[in-house]
Amino acid sequence: MHIRDKYEDTRLAITEIFNGNHRCYGYRRIHAALRRHDTRISEKVVRKLMSQEQLVAHRSRRRRYNSYCGEVGPVPENLLARDFQASEPNQKWLTDITEFQLRAGKVYLSPMIDCFDGKVVSWAIGTRPDGQLVNAMLDAAITTLITGDRPIIHSDRGAHYRWPGWLQRIKSAGLVRSMSRKGCTPDNAACEGFFGRLKNEMYYRRNWANASVEQFMRELDAYIRWYNEQRIKLSLGALSPIEYRRHMGIPT
Repeated sequence: MHIRDKYEDTRLAITEIFNGNHRCYGYRRIHAALRRHDTRISEKVVRKLMSQEQLVAHRSRRRRYNSYCGEVGPVPENLLARDFQASEPNQKWLTDITEFQLRAGKVYLSPMIDCFDGKVVSWAIGTRPDGQLVNAMLDAAITTLITGDRPIIHSDRGAHYRWPGWLQRIKSAGLVRSMSRKGCTPDNAACEGFFGRLKNEMYYRRNWANASVEQFMRELDAYIRWYNEQRIKLSLGALSPIEYRRHMGIPT
């Protein structure tokens, strides 16, 4: 006699959620996603079912891109002092550059992260980690501000954050600069955390050997849009950054 598995439908739902979200959700976010679809089971059961279905979120160490090129003019204070909490959008923004190595060449990502909810406010993707990349990202970020917004822009000591083009844009928009101490990665830990999640979820788990630079850039752009619009954050009540802002009545 065949005994039906009472979790048969749940297994299928878990697998669909896992595969539909870059195969990066652990049992807690799978549990939260199931609750959004009115499936009520315990986290313990979700963890057990994921183990049985061999649904394992990949974790890997990453190689950090270092943009420090020596001192170029005076350095602003570290105004954040590792306090990455913000009570509303556009109070504290974080930025940095990360590198992706492909067989076809290198790709660089320059994002602006809002400490309020982790939303990627703007981003630029290119093949050179230069002033043009960071300036394009900053220009796009500035267009999202409304009258009265003067976020702190926190970065490392990369030379492109002290070149004239960057400084002029900051000054014209009335923004406030903040910089990490030399060689002190924890001073920008929240941005580093975003890079770590991105690479674990999108970059390390796939074989990019046959990907062109253009294809990878399209995939990276799509991931960031998914990150903003759909990726569950437990700290936001199992909502994505954009869903959270809509829930709070904040324009997106």
